[in-house]
Amino acid sequence: MKIPRHLAVIMDGNGRWAERLELPRISGHRRGVEIVREIVQECRQLGVEYLTLFAFSSENWQRPHSEVEALMKLLTTFLSSEIPNLCAKGVRLKVIGDRSRLPAAVNQVLDEAIEEAKDASGMELILALSYGARDEQIRAFKNLAEKVAAGELTPGEIDEALVDSSLDTATIPDPDLLIRTSGEMRLSNFLLWQMAYTELYFSEVLWPEFGKEELHRAFVEFGRRERRFGKTTEQIGPSVTKETDH
Repeated sequence: MKIPRHLAVIMDGNGRWAERLELPRISGHRRGVEIVREIVQECRQLGVEYLTLFAFSSENWQRPHSEVEALMKLLTTFLSSEIPNLCAKGVRLKVIGDRSRLPAAVNQVLDEAIEEAKDASGMELILALSYGARDEQIRAFKNLAEKVAAGELTPGEIDEALVDSSLDTATIPDPDLLIRTSGEMRLSNFLLWQMAYTELYFSEVLWPEFGKEELHRAFVEFGRRERRFGKTTEQIGPSVTKETDH
């Protein structure tokens, strides 16, 4: 089974899972948090180096206030209860997205969690919160434009590497594999720049039912893919297309 260095996940289907069972939508989100715990631990054990979870999009602010408030409380509870355990397992934490829109209490807990886990040397867990790829790119381009206006940069100096370094994910390699659950087949404004060559895997399983076996199926399928990055198979050669198995 080939293990991606960086796995990104769109965790979709919490609400639908709850509705099928005639439960409140927040029950689906609570069950989703339990799956997050299981998948984080499994990824750490398998050797994934970076795990990015699309936890709350910039568009999710449009949901009913009561649901947004409940999600923020759930996030706070998860961070408070899980970070010590994650630190013990060598998992450090990073957040991407527009944190200025998050409640002050949530940002405080995030800062404390990031600080507590900063010395962990294992997997990096990246939470995409109040995140939208277009918003991220606009913020990056504005930053570059301000540097050009200030004379710190010329337009000709702007290249792919400079844009990369201006994004929220500047210190993170691009995802090797994206998993999206619940049968939806779209990117939903998630890591659009970074996923130029990411392998995509769409699962019919709703996130609250997505366990270790489903994760392994995705990794097995990933192992069947040949990643050429615009080159031919002959150019790449077997030593490049076949990554280390775990």
